[in-house]
Amino acid sequence: MYVRHLQVTDFRSWEHADLVFEPGVSVLVGRNGQGKTNLVEALGYVATLGSHRVATDAPLIRHGAPRAVVRAAVVNEGRELLVELEITPGKANRARVNRGPVPRPRDVLGILRTVLFAPEDLALVRGDPGERRRFLDELLTTRAPRYAGVRSDYERVLKQRGALLKTVRAARNADISTLDVWDGHLARHGAELLAARLDLVADIAPHVAAAYAEVAPESRPARIAYRSSLGEAFPESHDRDVLEDALLAELHRVRPQEVERGVCLVGPHRDDLDLALGDLPAKGYASHGESWSFALALRLGGYELLRVEGAEPVLVLDDVFAELDRGRRRQLAKVAAGAEQVLITAAVAEDVPEELDGLRFDVRHGEVHRV
Repeated sequence: MYVRHLQVTDFRSWEHADLVFEPGVSVLVGRNGQGKTNLVEALGYVATLGSHRVATDAPLIRHGAPRAVVRAAVVNEGRELLVELEITPGKANRARVNRGPVPRPRDVLGILRTVLFAPEDLALVRGDPGERRRFLDELLTTRAPRYAGVRSDYERVLKQRGALLKTVRAARNADISTLDVWDGHLARHGAELLAARLDLVADIAPHVAAAYAEVAPESRPARIAYRSSLGEAFPESHDRDVLEDALLAELHRVRPQEVERGVCLVGPHRDDLDLALGDLPAKGYASHGESWSFALALRLGGYELLRVEGAEPVLVLDDVFAELDRGRRRQLAKVAAGAEQVLITAAVAEDVPEELDGLRFDVRHGEVHRV
């Protein structure tokens, strides 16, 4: 899989940009603030319908513009598809495939697969659990796009159940019987999401361990494990029906606390991905270099998992070589050199290892040119 053509209009700082890529390595070189990250962010949006930098769409639209448009021509096994996304603040976004509209934007998920490594990824190791849940869910949706609907259904139920809990908390002698219905919805959708996450962690764990060993061979071995909000009630079986029953039972058990606090205390929205080096948790114990290596291993583990399961994703390395020492640069370059397509951004060309020689684009003053 590779991106042949990218065009953006009124996306971030770009009034307009038009780039033609080829398989192999493409490097976008430009000083900080010139907009090179905005271009790979646009590709990430096509792949995930989200940004790795902000939580909402509004900042993606150029100041003063009514909407942003991103177009990407994606080639997979000899077949080319053109994906067009129109991002409009306060309105539903629109999507087209080969010029024809699709019912929902999420119907384009899976056409482009990307694995992006950026400086923000240090938060995967040092940040709060939400960063790691987001990592899992984005990879899960890339792996199987239908889980975008599962996540959407779960988040909708979670929001409505949370609103009901706040209402019950604020009113004395309130009727809480409706919570039984929402417990059932939360348990059903939550069990489907939880089962998928557990399968994902089991499948990616050996790839993450292997990637960390390559990137940081002198360090302790890396391990990942899923931590559920079910705690001691977490069942040995990962069958969806068993998980649904466990979630229902735990929701019933903690209902008094939930009503008292007005929040949902059980479900995948409160889970975490535990990261460990040897016998110690990575968060709080890993050095700066080890934290970078672990973040990189998570991304490379995801890349390898997607690669062995089907269409090889596009590897995007956003301004990361400047953050890595020589050894880690060399190991990352070795992996990247074997990718069908790798897109790299760098402030200076010298930051990019010589092994990753390919197309060069100069990004400056609101323009991008192939060198």
